[in-house]
Amino acid sequence: MAKEKAAVVGLGYVGIPLSALLASKGYDVIAVDVLDGKVDDVNAGRLPLKGHEPGLGKLLSKVVKSGSLRATTSYADLRDRTAIFICVDTPIDANNCPDNSRLEDALRGVGMNLRKGAMVVVESTLAPGTMLGTAAPTLARESGLELGKGFKLAHCPERVMPGRLLYNITHYDRVVGAHDKTTAKRAMAIYSKITRGKLHPTDLVTAEIVKTAENAYRDVQIAFANEVALISEKLGADAYEVRRLVNTCPFRDMHLPGAGVGGHCLPKDPWLLAQSGMAANPKLIPTARAVNDSMPFHMLDLAHEAARAAGKAVEDSVVVVMGASFLQDSGDTRNSPSVPVAESLAGSRELRVHDPFVQEIAGVTVAHDVQSALAGADLAIFMVAHREYQQLTPGKIKKLMRTPVVVDGRNLFSAEKMHRAGVTYRGIGKRIIS
Repeated sequence: MAKEKAAVVGLGYVGIPLSALLASKGYDVIAVDVLDGKVDDVNAGRLPLKGHEPGLGKLLSKVVKSGSLRATTSYADLRDRTAIFICVDTPIDANNCPDNSRLEDALRGVGMNLRKGAMVVVESTLAPGTMLGTAAPTLARESGLELGKGFKLAHCPERVMPGRLLYNITHYDRVVGAHDKTTAKRAMAIYSKITRGKLHPTDLVTAEIVKTAENAYRDVQIAFANEVALISEKLGADAYEVRRLVNTCPFRDMHLPGAGVGGHCLPKDPWLLAQSGMAANPKLIPTARAVNDSMPFHMLDLAHEAARAAGKAVEDSVVVVMGASFLQDSGDTRNSPSVPVAESLAGSRELRVHDPFVQEIAGVTVAHDVQSALAGADLAIFMVAHREYQQLTPGKIKKLMRTPVVVDGRNLFSAEKMHRAGVTYRGIGKRIIS
């Protein structure tokens, strides 16, 4: 068939790089979003994402200037599109159940403007069963077309990470789930233009399970590392040395412990898998989620312990939370472990938050200068391994702070060097040196 006319629904961490890459490969691309601000930014060639995204801003500006990519808030502009990619958020609710409201809104908007023969590809991560249980019937109902004959349906779940958006899309293998083999070949013809990775065709429900399982697997691995870190603290060992030595054994890949798991994927995707498989009574996945969700509160326990060791109370201290995003060198605050920490510290004498990329978190305006954030503080809680934090030395920290107390959630500092510098120090998985 003639070259597809493409559309991307959702201008976020998935939709923006996908739109720009498709446009860079010669596709005529329309991007749809419900937020006027994002549409205006994209049409001006401005990247609305915060944080360090190598090459993406330049690529976006280039394809917009060339006329290959334009953004709109109107689904009616999709009526001539032959390949439509849905990249909207699929969060969970307060009961850890899938919230498909944004997906369903997008499906209705697409369905009402779907031309016969068009292919819809959902890149959003889904609870297994959603493609056939929700996506297909919604599109059929709104369009009046029959799945397979009137429109084609595929699921190619994204594998992106903030800070690596273009790299992941262009290098990682992709799983392409499809309703039939003809649709799989059609979707793969497009993805082959934008990725060097291998394309793996399969059915719709297998693709759904693969995406949720790969993130649930990582979440379980992190939970194991966190539990080993908690054990190491109690036994007076260094969990990072334990990890190094564990990984000298073949077929071992112990992950890093830390202050908590954030982002749009890991806190959510395991629940999408577990909830869809409740009939199997899953136990490991919910337990891992509980362990990882507890880590920000363990950081608070370490903060109180460290403050007491320095003769202070957290409530009477000037506290600075170092890092508001969920990931180093990113401005993405979705499910950031820093949020519950900041919220719990609201009753301290003074609460500050520092981050290079974030403007506000938990009702606190975020400072962007490291030195002013640390100046005169009594307690610094490092939640994120931003590059500029890695440049701080124990001596510099002691000089800036009024009461040099540091809680380290990302293994940024050496306990021994902190002790020698006269800094009261506690860290996830670290022994106490006194």
